[in-house]
Amino acid sequence: MKMSERLEFPPEHNLAYDVDAYRADFPILAEKIHGKPLVYLDNAGSTQRPAQVTQAMVQFEAHAYANIHRGVHELSVRATERYEAARQTVARFLNAASRDEIVFTRGGTEAINLVAASWGRSQLRAGDEIILTTLEHHSNIVPWQMVAGATGAVIRVAPINDVGEVTVEAIAGLLSPRTRMVAFAHVSNALGTLLPAQRIITAIRAYEKKDQPIRVLIDGCQAVARMPVDVRALDVDFYAFSGHKLYGPTGIGVLYGKKALLNTMPPYQTGGGMIASVSFEGTSFAPPPGRFEAGTPAITQAVGLAAAIDYVTGIGLDRIAHYEDTLVRYALQKLTHIDGLTIIGADAQRAGVISFVMKNAHPHDVGTILDRQGVAVRAGHHCAQPLMEHLGVPATARASFGLYNTHEEVDALAQALHKVQEIFA
Repeated sequence: MKMSERLEFPPEHNLAYDVDAYRADFPILAEKIHGKPLVYLDNAGSTQRPAQVTQAMVQFEAHAYANIHRGVHELSVRATERYEAARQTVARFLNAASRDEIVFTRGGTEAINLVAASWGRSQLRAGDEIILTTLEHHSNIVPWQMVAGATGAVIRVAPINDVGEVTVEAIAGLLSPRTRMVAFAHVSNALGTLLPAQRIITAIRAYEKKDQPIRVLIDGCQAVARMPVDVRALDVDFYAFSGHKLYGPTGIGVLYGKKALLNTMPPYQTGGGMIASVSFEGTSFAPPPGRFEAGTPAITQAVGLAAAIDYVTGIGLDRIAHYEDTLVRYALQKLTHIDGLTIIGADAQRAGVISFVMKNAHPHDVGTILDRQGVAVRAGHHCAQPLMEHLGVPATARASFGLYNTHEEVDALAQALHKVQEIFA
């Protein structure tokens, strides 16, 4: 699938999608919950892991594990090779110009914090402006609040329209000579809204002055498992995502940063592994990405992330995106016919997530009743409290889809929601 503003698919991607074969790769999907088959629809919270990922991690631990970059013995060499090969896999996955533009972090949250703390504190001055959107996850709000408080920078917030979309015009209208950073989610974790990232960045590049560039950070945590991402085509400065939302392990994430920018940024944390030399008179730091990977990193998790990327690219991200889109469209049709259920957000720009509320029922009650039917959804504010406040709801229930979900599972969700409707009618 080409990078576009909508999830559009050429005819050649309307190919047979062997969901049963893919489901067989995920042993947990055979679990029973309260005596019923598991219907796992909390993929925006965390995807499940295929056996290929866990096997890769076990194989590494059993045959190649040691600390990296420091040893000359064979196991250390093996481990270092696997870790750096994982970095190269991520670089290919994002179409980065170099693996040196890939920094491993503990997750998407730390990746954003790294940019805010390192780039933000060193570059922002009093009165400079940071543009966010109403849709943002707390991880793309609070780090910028912290750096704004430390530097005197000002946060400006692009609104959403009546159907939960952030338009290009909403962001472009906030651009000013003081704009230094625009940070936004590629896909909203709460509503599934797909932001027009390419057109937003094009508008920013048209506005910025050569001697006063505007940096762009995209929170890609909800996007990378649902569509191909090309950071060079986007011309984005920073791109962040988490492994556990890409069918990989927890404890690992990625920050992509343009090499020239990373080279200008001071360390985020200090310690072993990120230095060139140390004396009591002073310290010099390693070039990126090592400069930002202090201490022993998540080596096994990096191997697992690479295996997860190999897994989804083997299926084809464009094919996964097309399949998930058919699931979402089917689910929207089924849920629309449930009395008292209101779907939140726009249908046309939705990617993999359906957020909804039910009349007379708190989302936590909805989630609990669904769980008794074996259906796992997320209920709450989804770490997006400003968005919930804007919508005028305390929380929503959220069904989010993955490559292994089926139309029959959508039917099970609908049947369980009918039970909720009957209870609270």
